[in-house]
Amino acid sequence: IRVTCAGICSTDLELVRGYAEFRGVPGHEFVGIVEESPNVKWIGRRVVGGINLGCGHCFRCRSDGPEHCSNRTVLGIIDHDGAFAEYLVLPVKNLHGVPDGLSDEDAVFTEPLAAALRIRAQIILPPSTPAAVIGPGKLGMLIGQVLSLAGNEVTMLGRSAKSLSLADMLGFKTDIVNSIEDDSFDIVVEATGNEAGLEHALRIVRPLGTLVLKSTFNGKTTADLTKIVVDEIKIVGSRCGPFEPALRLLSSGSIEVKRLIDGEYPLSEGLSAFDYAGSPGVRKVLLYP
Repeated sequence: IRVTCAGICSTDLELVRGYAEFRGVPGHEFVGIVEESPNVKWIGRRVVGGINLGCGHCFRCRSDGPEHCSNRTVLGIIDHDGAFAEYLVLPVKNLHGVPDGLSDEDAVFTEPLAAALRIRAQIILPPSTPAAVIGPGKLGMLIGQVLSLAGNEVTMLGRSAKSLSLADMLGFKTDIVNSIEDDSFDIVVEATGNEAGLEHALRIVRPLGTLVLKSTFNGKTTADLTKIVVDEIKIVGSRCGPFEPALRLLSSGSIEVKRLIDGEYPLSEGLSAFDYAGSPGVRKVLLYP
């Protein structure tokens, strides 16, 4: 697959800090054109691709798919070179065709939008349920939009008014996370990408509420877990999601992604792109081989 566009994710930033002890080429959000394939129908097609490569034989692969195969590799994350390159390789079964009319700049958001959609498959969330998303970054903004589409009133929470400016422009209720009273929300999604997020999320989730964890980062977090037991909080880990619904939403224009793009660089300036992507307040940075 010849890569035409790739997105820098928070996970990529954590990889260079030591997360998952990854060695190789990072990058898992991409759009590309198939140039060689044993299945000729894919040659010349513009594609995105599922990032998990399972063994295909174990119980988990056969029952749940490759996401939890104990022998899996993961594009640009675990033992499989990724998308920050001119070419990458994936199995045909991982490919998804990009609809005509959907730009590379929109389609590159397929993988993170699919991760946001995964939440809807994991928890029962009646439209009347108020929800909070902590972390108004690139993934948090996608999660907020997905929950809003289902009719939920979503409050985006950040550490400063500046961090919430885009959420305000998109019409979300917003607030500073430190100012939220304890036990305020039935559903809290933690998408900060840092160790402080869990503590905030535990504090503001109501008794019998649900806490969805989306952050992956290098390092460990500490938190008082007593509330989980006493208030019977449900904890849901959430990772990869379905690509086809994500592509449909992007094609219909139902999800705003253009305003999440804060920078575009040629691949030859990848180190500068990583430096910029790691700057406070920067959301999506794109690379072009």
